[in-house]
Amino acid sequence: MKAQNCVFLSALTMACPFVRDVVDEEALVLRRAFRRERVFRDRLDPLAFPDDHLYERYRFSADGIRYLCRLLGPRIKHRTARSHALSVEQMVCVALRFFASGAFLYSVGDAEQLNHTTICRTIRSVCLAIKALADVFISFPGHRRLCDIKEEFYRIAGFPNVIGAVDCTHIRIKAPSGAHEADFVNRKSFHSINVQMVCNADCVISNVVAKWPGSVHDSRIFRASEIYQCLSQGEFSGVLLGDRGYGCQPFLLTPFTDPQEAQQAYNHAHARTRARVEMTFGLLKARFHCLHKLRVSPVRACDITVACAVLHNVACLRKERAPRVPPAMDWDNPAIFPDDDSGRLLRDQYVLNYFS
Repeated sequence: MKAQNCVFLSALTMACPFVRDVVDEEALVLRRAFRRERVFRDRLDPLAFPDDHLYERYRFSADGIRYLCRLLGPRIKHRTARSHALSVEQMVCVALRFFASGAFLYSVGDAEQLNHTTICRTIRSVCLAIKALADVFISFPGHRRLCDIKEEFYRIAGFPNVIGAVDCTHIRIKAPSGAHEADFVNRKSFHSINVQMVCNADCVISNVVAKWPGSVHDSRIFRASEIYQCLSQGEFSGVLLGDRGYGCQPFLLTPFTDPQEAQQAYNHAHARTRARVEMTFGLLKARFHCLHKLRVSPVRACDITVACAVLHNVACLRKERAPRVPPAMDWDNPAIFPDDDSGRLLRDQYVLNYFS
Protein backbone atom coordinates (compact mmCIF):
# COMPACT_ATOMS: atom_id res chain seq x y z
CA MET A 1 0.00 0.00 0.00
CA LYS A 2 2.81 2.40 0.88
CA ALA A 3 4.51 1.65 -2.43
CA GLN A 4 1.35 2.48 -4.34
CA ASN A 5 1.00 5.82 -2.46
CA CYS A 6 4.58 6.76 -3.26
CA VAL A 7 4.06 6.01 -6.94
CA PHE A 8 0.84 8.09 -6.93
CA LEU A 9 2.53 11.11 -5.24
CA SER A 10 5.46 10.90 -7.62
CA ALA A 11 3.13 10.91 -10.64
CA LEU A 12 1.13 13.80 -9.19
CA THR A 13 4.30 15.84 -8.65
CA MET A 14 5.42 15.29 -12.23
CA ALA A 15 1.96 16.09 -13.68
CA CYS A 16 1.29 19.24 -11.64
CA PRO A 17 3.45 22.25 -12.62
CA PHE A 18 2.43 24.24 -9.53
CA VAL A 19 4.11 22.04 -6.94
CA ARG A 20 7.33 23.68 -5.72
CA ASP A 21 10.64 22.02 -6.29
CA VAL A 22 12.33 20.48 -3.28
CA VAL A 23 14.72 23.00 -1.71
CA ASP A 24 17.31 21.99 0.83
CA GLU A 25 17.28 23.42 4.35
CA GLU A 26 20.33 25.67 3.86
CA ALA A 27 18.67 27.49 0.95
CA LEU A 28 15.51 28.03 3.00
CA VAL A 29 17.53 29.54 5.84
CA LEU A 30 19.31 31.94 3.48
CA ARG A 31 16.03 32.94 1.81
CA ARG A 32 14.45 33.79 5.16
CA ALA A 33 17.54 35.75 6.23
CA PHE A 34 17.54 38.06 3.19
CA ARG A 35 13.78 38.41 2.78
CA ARG A 36 12.52 41.98 3.38
CA GLU A 37 10.19 42.23 6.31
CA ARG A 38 6.71 43.38 5.31
CA VAL A 39 5.41 46.62 6.81
CA PHE A 40 1.72 46.77 7.56
CA ARG A 41 0.24 50.30 7.68
CA ASP A 42 -2.94 51.29 9.42
CA ARG A 43 -5.52 51.77 6.68
CA LEU A 44 -7.50 54.11 8.94
CA ASP A 45 -4.50 56.43 9.35
CA PRO A 46 -4.06 58.50 6.15
CA LEU A 47 -0.75 59.87 7.45
CA ALA A 48 0.92 56.46 7.66
CA PHE A 49 2.59 57.01 4.29
CA PRO A 50 5.72 58.83 3.06
CA ASP A 51 5.53 62.47 1.98
CA ASP A 52 5.78 61.64 -1.74
CA HIS A 53 2.62 59.58 -1.45
CA LEU A 54 0.85 62.37 0.44
CA TYR A 55 1.94 65.14 -1.95
CA GLU A 56 0.62 63.21 -4.92
CA ARG A 57 -2.80 62.69 -3.35
CA TYR A 58 -3.28 65.62 -0.95
CA ARG A 59 -0.75 68.31 -2.05
CA PHE A 60 0.58 68.58 1.51
CA SER A 61 3.26 66.82 3.51
CA ALA A 62 2.45 64.92 6.69
CA ASP A 63 3.46 67.93 8.80
CA GLY A 64 1.29 70.19 6.63
CA ILE A 65 -1.73 67.92 7.02
CA ARG A 66 -1.21 67.75 10.79
CA TYR A 67 -1.08 71.55 10.87
CA LEU A 68 -4.39 71.73 8.99
CA CYS A 69 -5.90 69.19 11.38
CA ARG A 70 -4.91 71.30 14.39
CA LEU A 71 -6.26 74.39 12.64
CA LEU A 72 -9.58 72.90 11.55
CA GLY A 73 -10.12 70.34 14.29
CA PRO A 74 -12.18 72.56 16.64
CA ARG A 75 -14.54 73.43 13.74
CA ILE A 76 -15.08 70.01 12.16
CA LYS A 77 -14.54 67.44 14.93
CA HIS A 78 -17.52 65.21 15.65
CA ARG A 79 -18.86 65.50 19.18
CA THR A 80 -19.23 61.74 19.58
CA ALA A 81 -17.79 58.61 17.99
CA ARG A 82 -21.21 57.13 17.23
CA SER A 83 -21.68 55.30 13.92
CA HIS A 84 -17.90 55.13 13.48
CA ALA A 85 -17.57 58.88 12.88
CA LEU A 86 -14.58 59.98 10.81
CA SER A 87 -11.56 61.36 12.59
CA VAL A 88 -10.34 64.90 11.93
CA GLU A 89 -7.41 63.51 9.93
CA GLN A 90 -9.73 61.45 7.74
CA MET A 91 -12.06 64.40 7.12
CA VAL A 92 -9.21 66.73 6.17
CA CYS A 93 -7.68 64.14 3.83
CA VAL A 94 -11.03 63.45 2.15
CA ALA A 95 -11.45 67.16 1.36
CA LEU A 96 -7.81 67.57 0.26
CA ARG A 97 -8.08 64.58 -2.07
CA PHE A 98 -11.13 66.16 -3.73
CA PHE A 99 -9.44 69.57 -4.03
CA ALA A 100 -6.26 68.02 -5.39
CA SER A 101 -7.84 65.65 -7.92
CA GLY A 102 -11.10 67.28 -8.93
CA ALA A 103 -12.51 63.79 -9.45
CA PHE A 104 -16.13 62.79 -9.12
CA LEU A 105 -17.30 62.30 -5.55
CA TYR A 106 -17.80 58.61 -6.28
CA SER A 107 -14.13 58.32 -7.25
CA VAL A 108 -13.03 60.10 -4.08
CA GLY A 109 -15.30 57.80 -2.07
CA ASP A 110 -13.84 54.70 -3.69
CA ALA A 111 -10.31 55.94 -3.00
CA GLU A 112 -11.08 56.68 0.65
CA GLN A 113 -13.42 53.65 1.03
CA LEU A 114 -16.41 55.81 2.02
CA ASN A 115 -19.89 56.22 0.60
CA HIS A 116 -21.04 59.15 -1.54
CA THR A 117 -23.15 60.82 1.17
CA THR A 118 -20.31 60.82 3.69
CA ILE A 119 -17.89 62.24 1.12
CA CYS A 120 -20.25 65.06 0.13
CA ARG A 121 -21.02 66.01 3.73
CA THR A 122 -17.36 65.88 4.75
CA ILE A 123 -16.12 68.03 1.86
CA ARG A 124 -18.79 70.65 2.56
CA SER A 125 -17.95 70.77 6.27
CA VAL A 126 -14.20 71.12 5.71
CA CYS A 127 -14.69 73.64 2.90
CA LEU A 128 -16.76 75.97 5.10
CA ALA A 129 -14.28 75.61 7.95
CA ILE A 130 -11.41 76.62 5.67
CA LYS A 131 -13.39 79.49 4.17
CA ALA A 132 -14.04 80.85 7.67
CA LEU A 133 -10.26 81.35 8.00
CA ALA A 134 -10.02 83.49 4.86
CA ASP A 135 -9.58 86.75 6.80
CA VAL A 136 -6.66 85.18 8.69
CA PHE A 137 -4.68 83.90 5.69
CA ILE A 138 -5.79 86.33 2.97
CA SER A 139 -4.99 89.90 3.96
CA PHE A 140 -4.31 92.96 1.79
CA PRO A 141 -1.68 94.14 1.10
CA GLY A 142 -0.14 91.14 2.87
CA HIS A 143 1.30 89.75 6.08
CA ARG A 144 4.62 91.56 5.61
CA ARG A 145 5.50 95.23 5.95
CA LEU A 146 4.44 97.45 3.07
CA CYS A 147 8.01 98.48 2.31
CA ASP A 148 9.06 94.81 2.07
CA ILE A 149 6.22 94.06 -0.34
CA LYS A 150 7.28 96.95 -2.58
CA GLU A 151 10.91 95.87 -2.41
CA GLU A 152 10.08 92.30 -3.52
CA PHE A 153 8.14 93.60 -6.52
CA TYR A 154 10.93 96.06 -7.39
CA ARG A 155 13.49 93.25 -7.54
CA ILE A 156 11.57 91.58 -10.37
CA ALA A 157 11.99 94.25 -13.06
CA GLY A 158 12.65 97.58 -11.35
CA PHE A 159 9.01 98.71 -11.20
CA PRO A 160 8.63 100.88 -8.07
CA ASN A 161 5.86 101.35 -5.50
CA VAL A 162 3.91 98.18 -6.41
CA ILE A 163 1.82 96.58 -3.66
CA GLY A 164 0.00 93.97 -5.74
CA ALA A 165 -0.87 92.55 -9.15
CA VAL A 166 -4.56 92.13 -9.98
CA ASP A 167 -6.38 89.99 -12.53
CA CYS A 168 -9.37 87.66 -12.91
CA THR A 169 -9.51 83.97 -13.72
CA HIS A 170 -12.44 81.85 -14.84
CA ILE A 171 -13.39 78.70 -12.90
CA ARG A 172 -15.40 76.37 -15.13
CA ILE A 173 -18.62 75.03 -13.59
CA LYS A 174 -21.48 72.85 -14.75
CA ALA A 175 -24.45 74.66 -16.29
CA PRO A 176 -26.59 75.92 -13.40
CA SER A 177 -30.35 75.57 -13.43
CA GLY A 178 -32.68 78.52 -13.19
CA ALA A 179 -33.43 81.78 -14.95
CA HIS A 180 -29.85 83.13 -14.58
CA GLU A 181 -28.11 80.28 -16.39
CA ALA A 182 -27.07 82.54 -19.29
CA ASP A 183 -25.27 84.94 -16.92
CA PHE A 184 -22.62 82.30 -16.29
CA VAL A 185 -21.67 81.88 -19.97
CA ASN A 186 -18.40 83.74 -20.56
CA ARG A 187 -16.75 85.06 -23.73
CA LYS A 188 -15.29 81.61 -24.42
CA SER A 189 -18.84 80.19 -24.44
CA PHE A 190 -18.61 77.94 -21.38
CA HIS A 191 -20.16 78.31 -17.92
CA SER A 192 -17.90 79.77 -15.25
CA ILE A 193 -17.52 82.07 -12.30
CA ASN A 194 -15.15 85.01 -12.72
CA VAL A 195 -12.81 85.29 -9.73
CA GLN A 196 -10.68 88.35 -8.99
CA MET A 197 -7.41 87.90 -7.14
CA VAL A 198 -4.56 90.15 -6.02
CA CYS A 199 -1.18 88.64 -5.19
CA ASN A 200 2.26 89.72 -3.98
CA ALA A 201 5.66 88.96 -5.46
CA ASP A 202 5.79 85.56 -3.71
CA CYS A 203 2.54 84.45 -5.39
CA VAL A 204 0.69 84.67 -2.08
CA ILE A 205 -2.93 85.75 -2.55
CA SER A 206 -3.71 89.00 -0.71
CA ASN A 207 -7.28 89.51 -1.92
CA VAL A 208 -9.95 87.29 -3.50
CA VAL A 209 -13.44 88.09 -4.76
CA ALA A 210 -15.40 84.97 -5.76
CA LYS A 211 -19.07 85.76 -6.32
CA TRP A 212 -19.52 86.94 -9.92
CA PRO A 213 -20.86 85.03 -12.98
CA GLY A 214 -18.56 84.40 -15.91
CA SER A 215 -20.19 87.01 -18.13
CA VAL A 216 -19.19 89.91 -15.85
CA HIS A 217 -16.19 91.94 -17.05
CA ASP A 218 -12.96 92.04 -15.00
CA SER A 219 -12.98 95.82 -14.60
CA ARG A 220 -16.61 95.82 -13.44
CA ILE A 221 -15.72 93.32 -10.72
CA PHE A 222 -12.81 95.51 -9.66
CA ARG A 223 -14.91 98.68 -9.48
CA ALA A 224 -17.48 96.93 -7.30
CA SER A 225 -14.88 95.45 -4.94
CA GLU A 226 -13.94 96.61 -1.47
CA ILE A 227 -10.29 96.94 -2.45
CA TYR A 228 -11.23 99.50 -5.12
CA GLN A 229 -12.96 101.62 -2.49
CA CYS A 230 -9.98 101.41 -0.14
CA LEU A 231 -7.46 102.33 -2.83
CA SER A 232 -9.56 105.18 -4.25
CA GLN A 233 -9.81 106.67 -0.75
CA GLY A 234 -6.03 106.56 -0.33
CA GLU A 235 -5.93 103.99 2.47
CA PHE A 236 -2.79 102.33 1.03
CA SER A 237 0.36 103.94 -0.30
CA GLY A 238 1.19 102.20 -3.56
CA VAL A 239 -0.23 100.99 -6.86
CA LEU A 240 -1.63 97.80 -8.33
CA LEU A 241 -0.65 96.52 -11.77
CA GLY A 242 -3.36 95.35 -14.15
CA ASP A 243 -3.66 94.38 -17.82
CA ARG A 244 -5.31 96.35 -20.64
CA GLY A 245 -8.74 95.18 -19.54
CA TYR A 246 -8.66 97.75 -16.74
CA GLY A 247 -8.85 101.52 -17.02
CA CYS A 248 -5.69 103.32 -15.89
CA GLN A 249 -6.19 104.84 -12.43
CA PRO A 250 -3.90 106.66 -9.98
CA PHE A 251 -3.83 103.43 -7.93
CA LEU A 252 -3.99 100.95 -10.85
CA LEU A 253 -1.41 101.24 -13.61
CA THR A 254 -1.92 99.54 -16.97
CA PRO A 255 0.40 99.15 -20.00
CA PHE A 256 0.51 101.53 -22.98
CA THR A 257 -1.45 100.42 -26.03
CA ASP A 258 0.98 101.83 -28.63
CA PRO A 259 4.22 102.40 -26.69
CA GLN A 260 7.03 104.70 -27.78
CA GLU A 261 10.69 104.03 -26.95
CA ALA A 262 10.64 104.95 -23.25
CA GLN A 263 7.15 103.55 -22.90
CA GLN A 264 8.38 100.20 -24.20
CA ALA A 265 10.74 99.91 -21.22
CA TYR A 266 7.80 100.71 -18.96
CA ASN A 267 5.65 98.07 -20.65
CA HIS A 268 8.40 95.46 -20.39
CA ALA A 269 8.88 96.04 -16.65
CA HIS A 270 5.11 96.16 -16.18
CA ALA A 271 4.58 92.83 -17.96
CA ARG A 272 7.33 91.03 -16.05
CA THR A 273 6.06 92.32 -12.70
CA ARG A 274 2.38 91.71 -13.40
CA ALA A 275 3.16 88.17 -14.52
CA ARG A 276 3.20 87.21 -10.84
CA VAL A 277 -0.60 87.07 -10.81
CA GLU A 278 -0.61 84.75 -13.83
CA MET A 279 1.93 82.55 -12.05
CA THR A 280 -0.35 82.53 -9.00
CA PHE A 281 -3.30 81.33 -11.08
CA GLY A 282 -1.11 78.61 -12.58
CA LEU A 283 0.13 77.44 -9.17
CA LEU A 284 -3.37 77.50 -7.69
CA LYS A 285 -4.93 75.41 -10.46
CA ALA A 286 -1.97 73.04 -10.70
CA ARG A 287 -2.09 72.45 -6.96
CA PHE A 288 -5.87 71.99 -6.84
CA HIS A 289 -7.14 70.37 -10.02
CA CYS A 290 -10.76 70.71 -8.94
CA LEU A 291 -10.56 74.35 -10.11
CA HIS A 292 -10.32 73.20 -13.72
CA LYS A 293 -13.99 72.25 -13.51
CA LEU A 294 -16.38 72.16 -10.56
CA ARG A 295 -19.50 70.02 -10.87
CA VAL A 296 -21.38 71.94 -8.21
CA SER A 297 -23.72 74.93 -7.99
CA PRO A 298 -22.25 78.44 -8.45
CA VAL A 299 -22.55 79.21 -4.72
CA ARG A 300 -20.63 76.10 -3.74
CA ALA A 301 -18.10 76.72 -6.51
CA CYS A 302 -17.37 80.13 -4.97
CA ASP A 303 -16.92 78.56 -1.52
CA ILE A 304 -14.53 75.91 -2.89
CA THR A 305 -12.52 78.56 -4.76
CA VAL A 306 -12.02 80.64 -1.61
CA ALA A 307 -11.10 77.51 0.36
CA CYS A 308 -8.49 76.59 -2.25
CA ALA A 309 -7.09 80.13 -2.11
CA VAL A 310 -6.69 79.79 1.66
CA LEU A 311 -5.00 76.40 1.28
CA HIS A 312 -2.71 77.84 -1.40
CA ASN A 313 -1.55 80.55 1.00
CA VAL A 314 -1.05 77.99 3.76
CA ALA A 315 1.07 75.90 1.38
CA CYS A 316 3.12 78.96 0.30
CA LEU A 317 3.69 80.20 3.86
CA ARG A 318 4.71 76.71 5.02
CA LYS A 319 7.00 76.19 1.98
CA GLU A 320 5.16 73.09 0.79
CA ARG A 321 6.29 71.53 -2.46
CA ALA A 322 5.10 73.59 -5.45
CA PRO A 323 3.63 71.80 -8.48
CA ARG A 324 4.75 72.26 -12.06
CA VAL A 325 2.88 75.10 -13.71
CA PRO A 326 1.67 74.87 -17.34
CA PRO A 327 1.89 77.97 -19.57
CA ALA A 328 -0.74 80.60 -18.77
CA MET A 329 -3.57 81.31 -21.21
CA ASP A 330 -4.03 84.94 -22.27
CA TRP A 331 -7.67 85.95 -22.50
CA ASP A 332 -6.91 89.28 -24.25
CA ASN A 333 -9.65 91.06 -22.32
CA PRO A 334 -10.71 94.37 -23.98
CA ALA A 335 -11.25 97.42 -21.79
CA ILE A 336 -14.76 98.73 -21.19
CA PHE A 337 -13.91 101.74 -19.00
CA PRO A 338 -11.75 104.65 -20.25
CA ASP A 339 -8.46 105.63 -18.62
CA ASP A 340 -8.67 108.22 -15.88
CA ASP A 341 -6.84 111.49 -16.65
CA SER A 342 -4.98 111.44 -13.34
CA GLY A 343 -4.08 107.81 -13.97
CA ARG A 344 -2.56 108.61 -17.37
CA LEU A 345 -0.68 111.53 -15.80
CA LEU A 346 0.80 109.28 -13.11
CA ARG A 347 1.76 106.67 -15.70
CA ASP A 348 3.57 109.31 -17.78
CA GLN A 349 5.36 110.42 -14.62
CA TYR A 350 6.53 106.85 -14.02
CA VAL A 351 7.97 106.70 -17.54
CA LEU A 352 9.76 110.03 -17.07
CA ASN A 353 11.20 109.25 -13.64
CA TYR A 354 12.07 105.55 -13.89
CA PHE A 355 12.16 104.33 -17.50
CA SER A 356 13.59 107.18 -19.60
